[in-house]
Amino acid sequence: MSKQDYYATLEVEKTASAEDLKRAYRKLAMQHHPDRNPDDPEAERKFKEINEAYAILKDDKARAAYDRFGHAAFENSGGPGGPGGFDFTGFADIFDEMFGEFMGGRRGNGGVQHGADLRYNMEIELEDAYAGKTSQIRVPTSVTCESCLGSGAESGSKPTACPSCQGRGRVRAQQGFFTIERTCPTCQGQGRIIEKPCKPCGGAGRVQKEKTLQVNIPAGVEDGTRIRLAGEGEAGLRGAPPGDLYIFLTVKAHRLFQRDGANLFCRMPVPMTTAALGGAVEVPAIDGSRARITLPPGSQAGQQFRLKGKGMRVLRSNATGDLYVQVAVEVPQNLTRRQRELLEQFDQESQGKNETHHPESHGFFARVKDFFEDLTD
Repeated sequence: MSKQDYYATLEVEKTASAEDLKRAYRKLAMQHHPDRNPDDPEAERKFKEINEAYAILKDDKARAAYDRFGHAAFENSGGPGGPGGFDFTGFADIFDEMFGEFMGGRRGNGGVQHGADLRYNMEIELEDAYAGKTSQIRVPTSVTCESCLGSGAESGSKPTACPSCQGRGRVRAQQGFFTIERTCPTCQGQGRIIEKPCKPCGGAGRVQKEKTLQVNIPAGVEDGTRIRLAGEGEAGLRGAPPGDLYIFLTVKAHRLFQRDGANLFCRMPVPMTTAALGGAVEVPAIDGSRARITLPPGSQAGQQFRLKGKGMRVLRSNATGDLYVQVAVEVPQNLTRRQRELLEQFDQESQGKNETHHPESHGFFARVKDFFEDLTD
């Protein structure tokens, strides 16, 4: 009896991608699984054909040979699994890869359990974000036990290979006509057993401890920047590799500057007389220096002045942003009698000269006048 075409078995075209094959296999394998069809011999036969077809087509070299020679490419070896037909021990790896959780968990790596990653939230000043800094932090975590050096075994003894799984951390169980791997119940996937556990760590190979670390914060970091310290997370179980420590930075709000990327913005109050007459004012910069700005006569509220290179440093770059200073004209309060008299005198002398002294006000009120005249027409 001739075999059905593998592509037809999986109900896909010859041009199907690896993802298409995988999707089709998953669907059909679930549909014809013997556990779902316990009293249907035809389902078991179909299930076997599906597995055989996928075992060939998932392998690029085997698929190329099949596309060229068909089933004849495997006749000399008695099938893809060697003499006698399909290798269901090999299929256990395929099926566990596809349906690991459905059939009892994913395949492990010999029971190795990496330590957990840790998160540490750090708040820094804007000046620290500009210049960078080195800071010390204290992190509660688990570290390798000094008594057993992470092995989990009492001094003078050592872990031995688990007799149930021979150190693999996985055991195979026969279910029907195929084999499935599961986590070894004896060693819980560790692959080793400890007959004499270390007393300080209880056989875990790690103990709880507060660790002091130095953190280098580079210049130019922004709010939300994440710094990874490899291997500074929790120690792994019984000598397994440690996790990582992730430091998340928060930059505090500054009393003078607002940040937008590499640029800084500062609102600078200016006396009304300085804005009107012009003059030089000093502005602080984030690097601790002072910069001078010369205001032209008649400077208006909201006018911005740019100080090139006085902004933030750019992370991992020699570039620097700019500082933008916005003028806020301050109207005097609590005037003395003499100051009031002078302002009244100025106001009287300005009558009829709004177009030259206050061009914006003159233009605005001219438009207001035209607006009301239009309403009465």
